[in-house]
Amino acid sequence: MDLFDATRKSMAPLSERMRCTRLEDFLGQEHLLSPGSLLTRAIKADRLGSCIFYGPPGTGKTTLANVIASTTNCGYASLNAVSSGVADAKKVIEDAKNLLALHGKKTYLLLDECHRWSKAQSDCVLPAIEKGEIVFIGSTTENPFVSMTRAILSRCRVFEFKPLSPENIRIGLLRAISDKEKGLGNYNLEVLPEALEHFVYISNGDMRTALNALELAVLTTDPDKNGKIVITAQIAEQSSQNRVLSVDETTYYDILSAFCKSLRGSDADAALYYAMRLINAGCDPLLIARRMIAHAAEDVGLADPNALPIAVSAMLAYERMGLPEGRLPLCEAIIYICQAEKSNSVVKALYAADEASKRAEDAGIPDYLRENSYKQSPDKSYKYPHEYGGWVEQQYLPDSLKNERFYFPSDNGAEKGAVIRKLRKD
Repeated sequence: MDLFDATRKSMAPLSERMRCTRLEDFLGQEHLLSPGSLLTRAIKADRLGSCIFYGPPGTGKTTLANVIASTTNCGYASLNAVSSGVADAKKVIEDAKNLLALHGKKTYLLLDECHRWSKAQSDCVLPAIEKGEIVFIGSTTENPFVSMTRAILSRCRVFEFKPLSPENIRIGLLRAISDKEKGLGNYNLEVLPEALEHFVYISNGDMRTALNALELAVLTTDPDKNGKIVITAQIAEQSSQNRVLSVDETTYYDILSAFCKSLRGSDADAALYYAMRLINAGCDPLLIARRMIAHAAEDVGLADPNALPIAVSAMLAYERMGLPEGRLPLCEAIIYICQAEKSNSVVKALYAADEASKRAEDAGIPDYLRENSYKQSPDKSYKYPHEYGGWVEQQYLPDSLKNERFYFPSDNGAEKGAVIRKLRKD
C-alpha cells in the first residue's frame, strides 16, 4: 500500500473502514453462514462457484464478497456495474486467462450493483464463467430474478441476505467505538446507552446507516471540559434526523401488539390511539404502514379485497408526503381496515398449502399441465377453460393431493356465497 492508498483508506467513511476481512468476524446472515452450511463449507474449502448475493443495503453483501476474495488462493478483481463497461470486463477476463495459464489459478470477479449490467456486458463474461476462468460474485439490492439476464442467473446460485438483527448492529457499533486501527478507538469517546440504542433502532437492519450516523455524531460533537466526546440521545437524534424512541423496548412491543390486535378487533379508536402513541414516541410510521398491509391480507382478506390496495396506497402516500400530513392516509387506512368485514381464510389457506407442499413436494404434476411445447408427443388432453364458458371441471393438483382443499371462504363480506369451482359439478 502506497501513501495515496493509505490516505484514501483513512479518509473513507467509517462503514467502509469497518468492513471485516475474516469470515469469523462477519456479522449476520446466520441462515446462510451457520456452521456446516453450504456457503460456509464452500468458502472454507475454496470451492465457491459463481453466485449472486441479493438483499437490502447494509447487510454485508459486498463485505462477504471481499472476505471470500481475500481468503481464497485465487486472483480477484472488483468492478462496479454503474461505472464499468464491456472493455473493463474484457480486461478482467484477459488477465484471468493469463493467471490461469501461468499459475493455474482462477479469478474471482466481484461486481457491485450487478443488476445494472447490460445484456452485452453480461454476455461477454459468460464464456469465461463456463470455462472456469472466472468465478462471478455479484451483489445487488434488486431481485435478480427480475433484473438480471437469464443467462447469468442460470450459471449462478442466488443467496438472499436479510436485514441485520438489532444485536448484530449493536455488536458492529461497539466494534467501531473500540477499534483503534479502523474505527473510533483513538477518540476520547463515550456513547451513552440510550444513544447507542437509538443508532440501533434507526438502522432498520442496515449496518451502513448505523455506522454513518455514529461517525457523523462523533465528528460534529465538541469535547467537553474534560476533553471527552459524549454522544447523548439528543446528539444521536440530530445526527440521524430521527426522533429518539421515548419508550423502552417492552413498552414499544406492547403498544405495537395492542395496535395490531385493535386492527383485528375492529376498534378504530383504539387502533388510531396506539398508532399515534407509536409515532409520537419516535417510531418510524412506515412500521405502522407495514403492519397494516399484513393485517389487510391476514385479518380482512377476501372479505373486503379493497383493504389491501388501500393499505399499500397509504404507505406509498406517506413515503411521498412525510410527516405531519402523511399521517392522514395512514389514519384513513387504519379506519378502513377496522371497519372492513373480517376473514382469515387467506392465512389459513396459506398455512394449509404450505404444509401440503412440504409433505408432498415430490408429487407428480398431471401430464396435461406440464410444458408440452418442446415435446415430440405432447399430451393434448388439457381443457382450455375459455372454450367451456370460462370454467370446466378438471384436475389441477397432483394425484396424491387431488381431494385436498386449502381455501375455505368465510361467510363475511365479499366472501359470502363464494363459489368453490373445484367442487362444482354443473
